[in-house]
Amino acid sequence: MAKITPKENYLRLGRGEDPAYVPRFTMMGDEYLGEASCKMLMPQVFPQNHFTDGGYDMWGVRYVADANTGATLPEPNHFILEDIDDWEKVIKFPKMPDGLDYEKMYENDLKAGNVNRELSATMAGPGLMPFQQLIAFMGFTEGLCALVTAPDAVSDMLNAMVDHIQPVMEATMEYYKPDIWYILDDTCTKHTPFFSMDIYRQVFKPIYTRLAKPAIDRGIPIEFHNCGKFEEQVPDMLDFGVKYVDPAQETNDLMKLKKDYKGKLCIVGGWDWDHHIPKSWPDFDEEEIRQGVRDSIDKYSAGGGYAFGGGVPGMDEAAKRVNQIICDEVHWYGRKVYGYKD
Repeated sequence: MAKITPKENYLRLGRGEDPAYVPRFTMMGDEYLGEASCKMLMPQVFPQNHFTDGGYDMWGVRYVADANTGATLPEPNHFILEDIDDWEKVIKFPKMPDGLDYEKMYENDLKAGNVNRELSATMAGPGLMPFQQLIAFMGFTEGLCALVTAPDAVSDMLNAMVDHIQPVMEATMEYYKPDIWYILDDTCTKHTPFFSMDIYRQVFKPIYTRLAKPAIDRGIPIEFHNCGKFEEQVPDMLDFGVKYVDPAQETNDLMKLKKDYKGKLCIVGGWDWDHHIPKSWPDFDEEEIRQGVRDSIDKYSAGGGYAFGGGVPGMDEAAKRVNQIICDEVHWYGRKVYGYKD
């Protein structure tokens, strides 16, 4: 069998085709043995370092680090928007920098990210998570209340934000030419979405459709990141071009999704760390970790439409070692299940 690149193997899934081997997906595009299915490649017109370093996001929300996870989150009990009706007075839209040279930015980002476009698919996106941004502005209590009591005001605010980033989305498409358009928005808990499907369709689906339009217009597949139990939103996600869903946690009925949307939707995930934490953690048995990976691949890879996604959060030595074991097992066992030979 002729060698197939990780890029082509992953893009096959978005076209409803069978992969040659089980792809391995990570949001950050981490390589293993020189391979990465996808890599992020998009312009940083507005600073976005708050996710890793803290500080302020482009809309004025302050993020602080969480010592337990190493991640950042909006500063607790310090929300900048108390009343959704005041959004026009409170939310400060970032000034668009003058003289942006997207061509030069692309070349610099390509080099800085060590991106080989022949080997890895590139992902870019709008950089706006509508529900998460609402919660960052108001907190969960007030944000959810606003969705019930003033959904039109929430929609007006989100549409204004999309208007503001529209030129960046279009420039990204023109100069970066991504292979996949990546939309992220965590709208669900482990057991249920945060809001009803009525609210989803009234407020969020129109916004996602606008965020997806630059890709839809160009025939570019969309990958949607949504932690938690998102399965009831899937039929509507297909309406705005979603072809991949990650991290596809096992709180969803992934086998039913594979059956119902065969050839239309790729499941990216299927391995949740909380299902596999050894009782002896941080001590672990390597074979147990490898078997857990094989079990997930065996369960979800049949019939295609699946890419493995999963790992251990954290940067301690045990987490690093387990993630290396996971990568190794996916790489080799993922080839074995479809009979692929390099």
